[in-house]
Amino acid sequence: MPASTAETWDHGQRRLAIVDSLLRDVFLGRLYAGQHLVTRELAERFGVSHTPIREALIALAGIGVVDLLPNRGAAVRHVTSRDIEEICHVRRVLECDAVRSACGNVSLAELGNLARELESLTSADPRDPCFVERARATDNRLHDLIAATCGNAFLGAELTRLKFLFRAFRDVSWEHAEAGNCLGRVAEEAREHLAIVTTLQAGSPADAVRAMALHIDAGCRYWTRAVAEGTERPPALRNGGTRSGSARPTRQRPAASVGAAAPVS
Repeated sequence: MPASTAETWDHGQRRLAIVDSLLRDVFLGRLYAGQHLVTRELAERFGVSHTPIREALIALAGIGVVDLLPNRGAAVRHVTSRDIEEICHVRRVLECDAVRSACGNVSLAELGNLARELESLTSADPRDPCFVERARATDNRLHDLIAATCGNAFLGAELTRLKFLFRAFRDVSWEHAEAGNCLGRVAEEAREHLAIVTTLQAGSPADAVRAMALHIDAGCRYWTRAVAEGTERPPALRNGGTRSGSARPTRQRPAASVGAAAPVS
């Protein structure tokens, strides 16, 4: 890999890691609605220059999680249960259309590999330290494969843009499951994913859409409960606070829904 390409990749990976970390902080309640995210403080926290921080905040504004403040970083938006339900509705529309179009386009060899891994997960011991990481990796592979083979570049790009939001919701809900020593939902998702793969192997668009819709609807119920628990508590009641940004609250402007592009000031 040429040096310039490697540097670009590293820069992109740093930005994505920052986006992922800040999303988790918001959805776990470690960053609260109205909290001011200061570029300098975030750069110190992540050990990077201001550039990837600004890019990460722009990406978060693009999916509606923060409001950009001119020359002053950003402010966290309030994420409600209604926001999550609306995001899941949009995801259902996009993913169902993608899986319908992907039928007949996905490599049967790749689907076979996924099916074997998912079958293994459905019978694995959730107490295995590698269980959640395996489930996460397989989840990512399946949804990325569907986006890449749906035959619609714009649809695939939109799923790619929003996947960090979807995966942050997933990871927060799974963390709640781990904390409560109740990983049944992770195993349920493996069975739901296996149902999707089976319909893709059979080349049945209608069944693929049905399996995907059931999967997203089930996930939405868990996401709403887990994320709302973190974001809707008063700051004083939250544990695990982090100095991810300034503790100074800011006056909130009327915000568009999370998941929608925010206007850049």
